[in-house]
Amino acid sequence: MRIWANRVFKEFMRLHMKRVRTYMEHPLETQQTVLAHLLHRAQNTEIGRHCRFEEIRSWEDFSSRVPIRDYEQFKPFFERMMYGEPDVLWPGRIRFFSKSSGTTQDKSKFIPVSRENLIHSHLKGTRDTMAFFYDQRPDARVFWGKSLIMGGSLAPFPEHPATIRGDISAIMNSHTPFYARPFLTPDRATILMSNFEEKIERMAQVLSREKKLISIGGVPTWTVVLLRRVLEITGKSNLLEVWPNIQAYIHGGVSFLPYREQFREFFPSDKFSYQEVYNASEGYFAARNDFDSDDLLLLLDSNIYYEFLPMEEWEKSDPKAIPLEAVEEGKVYAMIISTNGGLWRYSIGDTVTFTSVKPYKIKVTGRTRQFINAFGEELMVENADRALALTCETMGVVVSEYTAAPVYFEGSGRGGHQWIVEFIEPPANLEQFADLLDQNLQRLNSDYEAKRYKGIALERLSIHSAPAGAFLEWMKSRGKFGGQHKVPRLANHREYVEDLLRFINANK
Repeated sequence: MRIWANRVFKEFMRLHMKRVRTYMEHPLETQQTVLAHLLHRAQNTEIGRHCRFEEIRSWEDFSSRVPIRDYEQFKPFFERMMYGEPDVLWPGRIRFFSKSSGTTQDKSKFIPVSRENLIHSHLKGTRDTMAFFYDQRPDARVFWGKSLIMGGSLAPFPEHPATIRGDISAIMNSHTPFYARPFLTPDRATILMSNFEEKIERMAQVLSREKKLISIGGVPTWTVVLLRRVLEITGKSNLLEVWPNIQAYIHGGVSFLPYREQFREFFPSDKFSYQEVYNASEGYFAARNDFDSDDLLLLLDSNIYYEFLPMEEWEKSDPKAIPLEAVEEGKVYAMIISTNGGLWRYSIGDTVTFTSVKPYKIKVTGRTRQFINAFGEELMVENADRALALTCETMGVVVSEYTAAPVYFEGSGRGGHQWIVEFIEPPANLEQFADLLDQNLQRLNSDYEAKRYKGIALERLSIHSAPAGAFLEWMKSRGKFGGQHKVPRLANHREYVEDLLRFINANK
């Protein structure tokens, strides 16, 4: 039965790839169609009437009438929608709101997820991802065995219980198509549990007995916690001994580079595949479609219209974006999206670089607020992740987590960067590790190299080695354990670093 099911889904995925190749060949026409559809659907909403959507005929019209906004500017609209007000940013009432831990004035932010957004962006993006997997792996057996999707939980909005809030993974899990449910593990009640520690334990107990696990999907930070627990329960040396049929790990949310060595130890096989996806609360944007390359194909027919903000525009009060056809390879852009969830020229806060424009392929480089530029060094998360991975590979070291921040001038002293790093396999010489990391950063970032020249502006970075488990316990103490929460990698301030150091010192 399962062999037959996998054959059917394999043929379905082959047909789905034809649609993908169509928009790969006609990207600009596809995006024009998307924009026209979004404007037509929302023309009778409050924002549609205010901006006269029915009169918009081009990107120039659209960009001149609709301002670029961030979460704080959209928040009053979202709050009205959470209380059940219809036709504000998208037709009808929106019941589901995705919880995200983005950097805002609030502990959490909540993004509207309309039915169209769920079906035609998030769930469709999942189908695209599976189509890519079957296209790249002729031996794919996802619909033969079981798959695990790590996720969060859902809960009613206390002030308006008809509104449901939770992680986007939980919203997607709660709407899994009936035909896919037999291929998921564990049961839905476990997957949607709100107590993350209890959920991890129950999942680990179930998965330690599951012999037909084929794939795992989830944010690396929390997947690592689960996988370590499975090894503890089973007493095995690696997870291929637990799951002999497993083929892939599908990941997103944070850069995979800091976790790469840990996963190689979990799954020591060249036949094990890693597939990165770019799925956020706001939509499903991109996925790895070529396993010989580490960039991601931009999904252009998922009812999301894309614009991009050049780096020099990020801090302006009236920033000017460019359309897809104007982007250039190698440049860093902040992504601006308009979606079928009611987001109009929304600044998502993520930064990307185009690796190709035929087809349009990207790498996620970080966030507009996660970088260090205290001295003109313009250090992005991508630089930090890659430099750390190179250093670990050279020195045979494995890192669990890290964060970094500037050290500002004091008196006649010079500035620098302070890193807090949690090692799984620590270096024999921490100073030598810091030297090599600093050198790799200079190799990868010319601005950092210029500021480090003869130590005139920046001193060599320093590293504080954190005890095992410190980052997870710190995240837990901040109420950011599990789900969509992520360890902040870089900050242009010292709030995270100082708070983490206080936590470490208080728990010695």
